[in-house]
Amino acid sequence: MRITVNVDGTSYTDEVEPRQLLVHYLRERLGKVGTVVGCDTSNCGACTVHLDGHSVKSCSVLAVQADGCEVTTIEGIARDGKLHPVQQAFHDNHALQCGFCTPGMIMQSIDLLADNPDPDEQAVREGIEGNLCRCTGYQNIVRAVRDAAHHMRPGAGPEAERVEDGSGLRAPSSIGGGE
Repeated sequence: MRITVNVDGTSYTDEVEPRQLLVHYLRERLGKVGTVVGCDTSNCGACTVHLDGHSVKSCSVLAVQADGCEVTTIEGIARDGKLHPVQQAFHDNHALQCGFCTPGMIMQSIDLLADNPDPDEQAVREGIEGNLCRCTGYQNIVRAVRDAAHHMRPGAGPEAERVEDGSGLRAPSSIGGGE
C-alpha cells in the first residue's frame, strides 16, 4: 500500500506492507532509530512517538494507519541545535540510566505537559504510567518532567510548543514542520 506521512517535518511517500508496524517503518525505512523497539506488545512505551500531536505507542499502530498524518519522533523535537526543554530537563535532572526508555518517556512527557502544563508529582506518575523504566525508580524522571513544566509555557505541545530564545521570551518552535 502507498502511504504519505510527514515525519519530523519531512514528507515521505512509500510503499509498505499492510501489516508493517509504524515503529518498523520509522526505524527500517526512514532510519529514525531513536524510536526503539522494546516489547512489541505496547506494554513498555519505549516506542512512543507523536501521531498528529498525541502520543502513541508505535508498536501498536500500523504504518498504513499513519497515512496522511504527522509523526514526530525523538529526533524531531530539538531545534537549531538546542535540546527540547523536556530533553534538557532529563539531562539536568539525571533522569536516565541505561537510556533505553528515555526517548519514549520524553515523548510521553511532552504529551502530558500539553494536557497538564503544571502537573504535581502524582499527575506526572499517572501521566507516564504506560512507560516503563527498569533502572531509575522514576524519582528523577518525575523531577525532570516537573522541571520541564517550569521551562515551558502553558499548553505546550506539538502545535503550540514554545522554547526560550535566549532573550527570556518564548519563541515558537516548529515541531512537525509547523510555524
